[in-house]
Amino acid sequence: MTGDFRRYLFPHDHPRLSEIRGLDAAEYARVASRPGTFTGGLIAGWAPLYRAPFRGVTENGILRRDVHPLTPAEASDAAPVAAMVEAATTLLDTLSDSDRARLCHDVDAVEWQTWANPEFLQFDTGLRLERTTDAVRDAAMELMRASLSPEGFETARNTMAVNGFLGETVDLPTILNEWSYNLALYGRPHPTAPWGWQLFGHHLALNCLVVDGRMTIGPAFLGAEPDEIDAGPRAGVRTLGRHTAAMRRIMAALGESHRAQATVYRSMVDPAMPPGRVHPGDERHLAGAFQDNRVIPVEGVRVADLPDADAAAVDDAVEVFLHLLPDGPRRAAMRGVVDHRDETWFCWIGGHGEDDVFYARIQSPVVLVEVDHHCGVFLDYDEPKPFHVHTVLRIPHGNDYGRSWVHQWRQRRPRS
Repeated sequence: MTGDFRRYLFPHDHPRLSEIRGLDAAEYARVASRPGTFTGGLIAGWAPLYRAPFRGVTENGILRRDVHPLTPAEASDAAPVAAMVEAATTLLDTLSDSDRARLCHDVDAVEWQTWANPEFLQFDTGLRLERTTDAVRDAAMELMRASLSPEGFETARNTMAVNGFLGETVDLPTILNEWSYNLALYGRPHPTAPWGWQLFGHHLALNCLVVDGRMTIGPAFLGAEPDEIDAGPRAGVRTLGRHTAAMRRIMAALGESHRAQATVYRSMVDPAMPPGRVHPGDERHLAGAFQDNRVIPVEGVRVADLPDADAAAVDDAVEVFLHLLPDGPRRAAMRGVVDHRDETWFCWIGGHGEDDVFYARIQSPVVLVEVDHHCGVFLDYDEPKPFHVHTVLRIPHGNDYGRSWVHQWRQRRPRS
C-alpha cells in the first residue's frame, strides 16, 4: 500500500464534492445530465450511440463472420452452466414479480448496450443493487460467483469494495458505494440455449453470455480510483496491478526497435495526436462504453514479427484480462488468441519507465484489450496518475454480448 492518492484529496467543502453530496443515484443522474456541464456533454454524445444497430468493433469497418464459430464446448472447456442456472433460478425466486420483470430482457435486447462505467446513472437498466434487499444482493453475488473464475470473482468484488472505499473517503456514499451497480438478466437460464447477465456501474461492467457450454465475458470494464484500499477493515485490497504489470512486461521485453515501433505517441497528451484522440471522458480509450460499432485501426507492432518470448508476453497479458473466465472457457478463448497471432498488434502511448503512466492496447480479430491511466475525477489532479486505472476488454467482429453466437444458434433452431 502506498496511499499516494491521499495527497490529492479535495477539501471536504470543495464544490466538486459538496454540490452533489447527499444526492442519490437518480438525483445525481438528473444533475449530471444538465446541458452545458461536462457530464451533460458526455451524456449527450453517448446517448444516441447505443441505439445504432449492433455490428461490433472492427479494425477496418468490414465485419468478419468467420472468427467466432459456435461449436459445442468440449467437456474440458465447458462453462459452469449448471451452477449458473441454479444460481440464476435462486435469484429469480428471490424477487417480487415487479422486480423480476424489471430484471429480465430478451437475450438480444438492446439493453445490453446501455452499460456504462461512470458514476452517474445514464441508463437504469435492470435492478439497482443498492435499492434491493440483502437477500437479492446475496443471490446476485452467487450468480457472479457461479459464473466467474475464483480470481475473477475476487477482482469484481474488490472493484466494488474499492468503489465503496472511495465513497467513504470523499464522503459521497450515496453516489459511490459497494452496491451502486445495476444487474440485468438476458434470456431464460437454460443448459444449452443462450442466456446471460450484466452488471455495471462505476468502474465495473461485466457482460456474460453462455450458449452450448461456451462463454464470453465481453465487453468488460474494470477500473479504480484509487487502485487500493489503504485503511479500514479491508485495508490491503488491490485491484488492477496485474493488468498494468502485464502490459509493462511486454514493453520491457521488447528490443529497442520493436519498442519504438510499438510507441505511437511518446506523451499521454502529445502534440502529434489528431484532434479528438484524447476524449474528455474516455481519455485514450477507444473501445469503452457505447463504442460497440467503432472502427479501430491497428497500430504499433505486429506480434507475429516479435521473437517468441516477446509474443508469449503478449499472450500472457491477454490471459490476465481473460482471468474473469473460468478455466475451461479461458483455455478456449486463449486458443483463439494464439490462432490469430498473425493478425495481432500491440501499441503504446506514454513513457515506458517503471513508474510512467501509459496507455496500451492489444488488438486482434478475436480480442481487444486496453489499459489507460486517467486524470482525477473524485481526486484533484489534472494529469494521469498511476493509481487511477481503466481497462477494457472487447470481443471484436460481433461477439460482444455473445451476439455472433446467439445469431448462429438461432439460425440452427427455430425461435421459440
